Amino acid sequence: MRPEEISKKTEQLVTIKTEDLAPLPFPYDTYEETPITPLKEEQKKKWEHSLDGVSALTLPKPETPEEEERLVKAFLSGLEKLMTKENNWTFLQPLMLSLEYCAKCQTCADACPAFEMSGRKDIYRPTFRADVLRKIAKKYLSKGGKILAGFRGHDIDLNWDTIARLAELAYRCTLCRRCASVCPVGVDNGLITHELRKLFSQEMGIAGPEIHEKGSVKHLKFGSSTGMTKAAVADIIEYLEDDIEEKTGKRIKIPLNKKGAEILLIHNAGEFMAWPENPMAFAILFDAAGIDYTLSTDLVGYDAVNYGLWYDDVQFARVALKHIEIARNLGVKKIVIGECGHAHKALSVIADRLLPGAQMIPRESSYTLLNDIVKSGKIKFDPSKNDFPVTLHDPCNAVRLMGIVKPQREVLNAIFPPGRFREMEPHGVENYCCGGGSGFAIMSSGNFPDWKRLVSGRKKLAQILNAFQGEMDPSIKKMVCAPCSNCKGQIRDMLESYEVYEKTGIWYTGLVELMVNAMVDQKKPYLEWPGEGDDDDM
Repeated sequence: MRPEEISKKTEQLVTIKTEDLAPLPFPYDTYEETPITPLKEEQKKKWEHSLDGVSALTLPKPETPEEEERLVKAFLSGLEKLMTKENNWTFLQPLMLSLEYCAKCQTCADACPAFEMSGRKDIYRPTFRADVLRKIAKKYLSKGGKILAGFRGHDIDLNWDTIARLAELAYRCTLCRRCASVCPVGVDNGLITHELRKLFSQEMGIAGPEIHEKGSVKHLKFGSSTGMTKAAVADIIEYLEDDIEEKTGKRIKIPLNKKGAEILLIHNAGEFMAWPENPMAFAILFDAAGIDYTLSTDLVGYDAVNYGLWYDDVQFARVALKHIEIARNLGVKKIVIGECGHAHKALSVIADRLLPGAQMIPRESSYTLLNDIVKSGKIKFDPSKNDFPVTLHDPCNAVRLMGIVKPQREVLNAIFPPGRFREMEPHGVENYCCGGGSGFAIMSSGNFPDWKRLVSGRKKLAQILNAFQGEMDPSIKKMVCAPCSNCKGQIRDMLESYEVYEKTGIWYTGLVELMVNAMVDQKKPYLEWPGEGDDDDM
């Protein structure tokens, strides 16, 4: 499909058929897939869905030709701003370089899990949305563009169909940037997708409702995208302390708002709600290692999430500034980021680009600190307590973007018996996204969850299954270590959708939970597998 076809009048450009999907490994090689649930007729009347029959944004259709015209003008105005230093000083240079120097070699397409697993649908090529944007810019923003468009190969119509499909297409990419890592000339199609999302959000008010209204807006209003308030945090911490005592026999006080502490530890607040054993494990390890740290109950300070990272620089800056301000007010020496991949990228890489240098405070990944704890010898570990097969998922934002590859592997090798840890292939900076990146893990509008299951999460499921081939007997318990809250949510959904634990014995957890499970001083198993304990989930 040519980029120009994005503007053609048709009910739907592409259909995702289960028979076109890339196959999964044993025991799912003969699995009968459930197709994407068609939108109901009333939903089709309300929402744009003509890209691929899927609605991620529940984007309402314009009611009048005048509204269509207004939206087209808003898009063009936003695109013009995107191309100017005054309005896009943060990412203008890499954006322009990526738009100008693509060689059309399609190396990026072969690296893209969405393109591969969809059955190689052209609209999911990393270059497709970039080419659409490139042609629109050259036709409508360059001198003589409209007159010469046909001769230059830029003759693309800018109508509401084009804009609506481009908006949805911006949310068919997880921003994993695997495409950028393989490009021979450094073109970053992930960045182009991010900038498209930014245009839609800042100029047209179009964004995934889960990452904007229920994400950034809720975060700034209540203190967390979960809706958790300061009072709720204090109650949850007290509950965690009780639970730690029950699991360890020791009463551990989790410090809150401690002035002058060495470290401000910020968790993804989703851990408190969905995986409380993760912040509990941090508390157990930090207590045993004598780490001087604190949590914060200030508004925003107890949630490392920053959804603006995925779609809007303004929303991003509002949250990042609060994180830095809280750390400075507490007088800590550094911020340590919990097991959350996008929080790593947000508070480290992108904060450095967007915020004034004078406001910065040192930030460190929990992965490196946890490895330091292991190497220090302050905690004794018994690898025989983790005597089961384990593989490691590499969160894109911490590993591919930041290059944090070795620390988590050194930890696993220290807390597992020899031969129990096996890598996914490929791994490290070449690893594949969980399929829930860029907000997808929490996006559940329309029939988008079906697309995540069949397309964006499919490659990671295949990687997980391949890592344990030869040991698929469900009586052999096996673990995926996923040191990222967002990735855990996506992997959980995939494992549950395909009943993977029931069929193969594969489950998931974070890194710190595995560390506590291997502690010599931990008398009872810290890990709980499905069906054990009070809950089905860990």
